[in-house]
Amino acid sequence: MIQDIYPRIYHNEYFHTQPRDNDLILVFHQNTALVRFQDDKLRYPTLQELKGFPIACHYLFSIDECRYFLAAPATSEYNKATYGQPIGSSPYITLPGYSYEDVRIFRTAMSRPTSFAGITAHHLFRWYESNLFCGRCGHEMTPDHKERMLLCPSCHNMVYPRISPAVIVGVLNGGKILMSKYAGRPYTNYALIAGFTEIGESAEQTVAREVMEEVGLKVKNIRYYKSQPWAFSGSLLMGFFCDLDGSDQITLDTNELAEAGWFDRNEITLTDDHISLTREMILKFKEGSL
Repeated sequence: MIQDIYPRIYHNEYFHTQPRDNDLILVFHQNTALVRFQDDKLRYPTLQELKGFPIACHYLFSIDECRYFLAAPATSEYNKATYGQPIGSSPYITLPGYSYEDVRIFRTAMSRPTSFAGITAHHLFRWYESNLFCGRCGHEMTPDHKERMLLCPSCHNMVYPRISPAVIVGVLNGGKILMSKYAGRPYTNYALIAGFTEIGESAEQTVAREVMEEVGLKVKNIRYYKSQPWAFSGSLLMGFFCDLDGSDQITLDTNELAEAGWFDRNEITLTDDHISLTREMILKFKEGSL
């Protein structure tokens, strides 16, 4: 999966530090990232390449000894004095040899550590961008020095990165698995039932509810498989397998799904993309290794 970057090691501890010339700077514009390709591999600009642009660089994380920072523009007097600039929307920078590419490129680009770094950085970028001002009193938020947290200097509201729990569900019916296609989304391959956990709900209850809502089926023997951080939707995905309980007649929620059906192992043509928990779970069923 995309986070499996061994033997490289991801260090997400926060440090208040300044970048060096060879550190990598992530520049985002909405859902695009400033990148270039070298030997068919994705590359990000270094601080040295961005010298002269009016940006501040805020530490994100490291992979081994490679440090990643987020670029942000100058607008706030408080953060200008404290950090150089506030964290928020990155400035629109044009750089020879680089272009802005949709962040979905991280699903297919070569070099898994680079792709994982890019999409994880975009997750944090969206969080910073969505919390420029305090949701309680409206004052401008400031980044904390000791941990990855935003603090309101007026009412002392503290905001931490948002991670939304969600489930991926492999519903089994003897020698078949339920697969579906999303309605109205760019992703058109077969996938599994999925959905976000609601307030006051356990992950297992989410499994049963989502399956009932999307395809009208009851399930039993719900069992945990594994989890995956999925920065594309700001989620922590939890994979479950379960067994059909009763009728296999599908009642499709057409607002969520374009189609759904039962497939035996020989009908599955998907190959391993080494990216998603969904694909891994489908292939576990196909291989008969559950």
